[in-house]
Amino acid sequence: MVGEETLVHQLKQKDSQARAFEVLINTYKERLYWHIRRIVLSHDDADDVLQNTFIKVFNHIDGFKGQSKLYSWLYRIATNEALTFLNAKSKRMGIANKELQEKMIGTLEADVYFEGDQIQIKLQRAIATLPERQKLVFNMRYYDALKYNEIAEILETSVGGLKASYHLAVKKLEEYLKED
Repeated sequence: MVGEETLVHQLKQKDSQARAFEVLINTYKERLYWHIRRIVLSHDDADDVLQNTFIKVFNHIDGFKGQSKLYSWLYRIATNEALTFLNAKSKRMGIANKELQEKMIGTLEADVYFEGDQIQIKLQRAIATLPERQKLVFNMRYYDALKYNEIAEILETSVGGLKASYHLAVKKLEEYLKED
């Protein structure tokens, strides 16, 4: 595996770009897929958003200044693409985002790619009740096991605010799961 700086340099050079992009995809596709999947819930939608993410990365790699880690930049793009996708989908369907979340959770049980059990579905229902920021912070911290400073870099916010968001999210999830 090449270092991050070397990979970025190769991505910006026409003669090494194709091979470097293949390395980038192979290195990050699974982590980004699961990050996106936890936001959009559907396998097919996650695949579409992942593809859009990599297209955006390819088209904008020259704009990457190295002020953050490469994977933070990738996560930020993936997060924004997933949220944009959900907003567009809710508009297309003429429903609010909350309603869309409920519909998507309802389809999880029928999704052949969803490997969770009833407990996982309850957890997904609970997560869907969280405000967007808390949902993102919870997913990144709980599922992706990212450190607060990494999440802060991705979401471009303070560590203190993230800790508060995560704490509130956990409390809300506990309450929801106790009631259910």
